[in-house]
Amino acid sequence: MRPITPFQIIVFSVLFAIILAVGIASGWLLVGSLALGDFRGIAVIAAVVVCTYLSAFAVYRIFLRFFPLREGEIVAGSREEFAAQVNILFYLLLFNSLIRTHFLPVPLLRLVYLALGARLGRNTYSAGVLLDPPLTFAGDNCIIGHDAVLIAHVIEGSRFSLAPVRLGNDVTIGAHAVVMSGVSVGDGAIVSAGAVVLKGTYIGPGEVWGGVPARRLKAGA
Repeated sequence: MRPITPFQIIVFSVLFAIILAVGIASGWLLVGSLALGDFRGIAVIAAVVVCTYLSAFAVYRIFLRFFPLREGEIVAGSREEFAAQVNILFYLLLFNSLIRTHFLPVPLLRLVYLALGARLGRNTYSAGVLLDPPLTFAGDNCIIGHDAVLIAHVIEGSRFSLAPVRLGNDVTIGAHAVVMSGVSVGDGAIVSAGAVVLKGTYIGPGEVWGGVPARRLKAGA
């Protein structure tokens, strides 16, 4: 794994300071002046936490607007590496604890992923983990099972690359399955529970894949 540079840390720290300032100020303005009795402190803390995450979503999306994640090999010292490394800091320090928790209901988790830049079609939900939301694309009526993981990046020693994960319509990703970078899944296909779909795999429409590594178990209709 490539080291995260001091400059990247400084940039993230500045953005994080802005997020905290906006979150604290917004939370206080919303409920700080309300007469809530003994619950006032709890209400203020809850409002600050919610406002901090909302401001984090906004700042993150603004950052991606200027420094989008680019598909392909990431060259050391490049603008693309800077964007990808700061994105990792956002994930590790802010969003990991939010999207990896089982506390959030699945419909609310969908809104979180949309806020982080995932492209999810109508009636598509994830009870698993989308590690790279801006590089995750799913059509309508898809379900990503409990603790499944979709990964759109490759970190192998010093190699660092990005490739989107694309799901068609009516796709099912089973519980605990792992779908690696560059995988495309056709309409109506199924990835069985616990399967590991290797990088760059193409799964055709209606096919069923399973196993470690995943292989085709049933041809498309």
